[in-house]
Amino acid sequence: MSAETTFFQALAIQRRVLHALMMRELITRFGRENLGVLWLVGEPMIFTLGVTTLWSAAGLAHGGTGIPIVAFAVTGYSSVLMWRNAASHCSDGIGENKPLLFHRAVLLVDVLLTRIALEVAGATTSFIILSLIFIYIGWMPPPTDLFLVIQGWLMLAWFGASLALMIGGGTALSPLVHRIWHPVAYLLFPLSGAAVMVEWLPTKFQSLVLLMPMVHGVEAIRHGYFGNAVLPHFNLGYMAACCLLQTLVGMFIVNEASKRVEF
Repeated sequence: MSAETTFFQALAIQRRVLHALMMRELITRFGRENLGVLWLVGEPMIFTLGVTTLWSAAGLAHGGTGIPIVAFAVTGYSSVLMWRNAASHCSDGIGENKPLLFHRAVLLVDVLLTRIALEVAGATTSFIILSLIFIYIGWMPPPTDLFLVIQGWLMLAWFGASLALMIGGGTALSPLVHRIWHPVAYLLFPLSGAAVMVEWLPTKFQSLVLLMPMVHGVEAIRHGYFGNAVLPHFNLGYMAACCLLQTLVGMFIVNEASKRVEF
């Protein structure tokens, strides 16, 4: 058997494993009914709509720029849900799927990648649907630079995936990571750029906030939506470097956890 054939056979097995894990995850979390699976998209939509409604009811204004509050909430909170949910669901992913690791073809990283893919897909679909609805009814402007919006969103997906690998692998090594992550996730929200633009912060705080990688993705998305109506601060090169480092660290932690996890 040639090396090329072996590689493609392994690739086919890996694809089947991930597909099986994804189907199992969907059934376990949402049941066998089709409407249950829709909750994957419906859940982030409800959260985003809730925040949008509260901000609108409070009559919040952002920076005196005249930016529609609905658009500001959707572009901010949808991004938070993606990376936070991916990491949160991976934090308990190994414990809930530990029996599956008895199968030789199922690796610890497969379990994490399945949950990451589901959360990213759900948040992305929710973001697209809400954006299209609000643009259609005139509550949200169409993007001035769609390519920049896509760039920012993909970078946030990478950030969420790399963070989820670190949290998921870390929890497999120590349950303390799971307990610490949830309060940390809430503390990260005001630093994530979801509720405020960097330009509106005091100058002395701007450089500190820009150390957070996800802020650059949110700023890019908002600049892509609002154009010159906002003054963005982002560096996607810096964000990519942070995500790459997180990915390498995450894969190292997952590899160590796969050696030590007890069935």
